[in-house]
Amino acid sequence: MRFVDFLMFPFALIYDGVTALRNRMFDVGLKKSQPFEVPTIVVGNLTVGGTGKTPFVEFLLNRLAGKFHLSVLSRGYGRKTNGYKLATKDCSPAEIGDEPFQIYSKYKNKVCVAVGEERILAIPMILAENPEVEAIVLDDAFQHRYLLADLNIMLTTYQKPFFSDYLLPMGRLREGRVNVNRADIIVVTKCPQNLSDREKNDYKAKTSAYLNSAKPIYFAGLKYGEPYTLIKEDVTLRDNIILVTGIVDPEPIRLALEGKGKKVLEILAFPDHHAYKRQDMEKIKEIYKNHSAKSVSILTTEKDAVKLKDNKLLEMIKGIPVFVLPVEIEMTLNEEEQLLNKVESLIINKNAESEI
Repeated sequence: MRFVDFLMFPFALIYDGVTALRNRMFDVGLKKSQPFEVPTIVVGNLTVGGTGKTPFVEFLLNRLAGKFHLSVLSRGYGRKTNGYKLATKDCSPAEIGDEPFQIYSKYKNKVCVAVGEERILAIPMILAENPEVEAIVLDDAFQHRYLLADLNIMLTTYQKPFFSDYLLPMGRLREGRVNVNRADIIVVTKCPQNLSDREKNDYKAKTSAYLNSAKPIYFAGLKYGEPYTLIKEDVTLRDNIILVTGIVDPEPIRLALEGKGKKVLEILAFPDHHAYKRQDMEKIKEIYKNHSAKSVSILTTEKDAVKLKDNKLLEMIKGIPVFVLPVEIEMTLNEEEQLLNKVESLIINKNAESEI
């Protein structure tokens, strides 16, 4: 622990007291949680970000959208609008947020996507416009306790699990470790390949130390797909890479690239949910020019790409080979089947009950 963490300790104690009081008020009924007839599935975490919520939401959509009419509801972090908004072909990342825009761009023909800070107000509006919806997946709503979700899936990373993290501002925890008990399913994300049973059991034991009852604990890695061009040009990804990201931690991407024989010459790391501006494009152009003699490509994430597609920004990097790296959740077949069976059973059973 760093010395500065000790200085932050009193503030973390105050933060813990405030969040614990809020949770206690919900636990004893002084604050009310609202259930809904439609099945609600929360994907969230205990930390302020970087656990892979959006890839996990997409994982659920990939596996379930062909079986059920689904909707995705997000707060729309970083958007320049307020209140409820249903995603349409005319929306931009500024209107609904970069991650909802990414999901809408990929799944608009399969699911409806909406944003709204007040989830219990947004859910009836989704159903009014889309009465066929059979389940709603809520991105980052673990702390939104005004909603009484039917299934809480809590994510925590292999590199920084909740049981070794600390409360804000000492660490990245939004609330105390004991609140893992609200989860129905726990998924350890960003796991390295070939994780041994011994390592899994170690994580299960450390997680279970905070649980009042047994919970299913699964493990998931990230699988990076084949990069594709942001600007449609006849080029291929080169071996020398400049990585441009606006995510919490670009390190797993660097490791994955180098594991495939690529050389990351430089990482231009912007803050999470960064809104790209003209000066950022100038910086990208400058770095590219500095390395252009080495036959280099720019590589970014899908989350960043939705914002870079702005025509004014694209014009500034015209002629520069910019690639987008897709990412997917990867689980063992057995654990994936177990998790999906739980989700599918919930949707089927609750919808059957509502029809009685």
